[in-house]
Amino acid sequence: MITVKLSSTFSTLGLALLLGLLPATALAGPGHDHGEAPAAAAGTALPRFAATSDLFELVGVLDGQKIALYLDHAGDNSPVKDARLELDIAGTNVPVTRVAEGEFQATLAAPLAEGVSPVTATVAAGTDSDLLAGEIDLHPAAHTDAAPSGLARRTTLMAGAAAAVLLALAAAWRLRRGRVARMGNTQRVGGAA
Repeated sequence: MITVKLSSTFSTLGLALLLGLLPATALAGPGHDHGEAPAAAAGTALPRFAATSDLFELVGVLDGQKIALYLDHAGDNSPVKDARLELDIAGTNVPVTRVAEGEFQATLAAPLAEGVSPVTATVAAGTDSDLLAGEIDLHPAAHTDAAPSGLARRTTLMAGAAAAVLLALAAAWRLRRGRVARMGNTQRVGGAA
């Protein structure tokens, strides 16, 4: 009887391990596949800066020597219409071109040096004008060889499942050993009458 229960336990544990190792898409029926997981963003984020005042917020995104600039009202985050923008980065005047309402672009004459560079912007829109200050912090890109998060999660789940199976097998072995030892003691005591 112990052999049957133990075989059933091993079969159940083996099936659980097998199902844990299968990809989730293998278990999904028609219409339940959620497709491929979105690809993780590769590389590093582009450097950016923010300069704010009580009236305006300016965000700049640096891509090489090109800068995309976004100018909004501080109160409601709406784009500033009919604005004029002057930009100074690290003491150098950078020509700015209006692209759309609240959107501008600029091109640096030379790449920025690594480290922190001050940014000053003068904004004029209608009767409002303001001076905004901020800084851009450039550091060399850090190289990471980390595994993608999906792979790391799957590996962790598989290791956990394997550890659970091993613990269950060890517990079943101890249980079986304990029952065999008790049965041996019962037979010896009962046979001496």
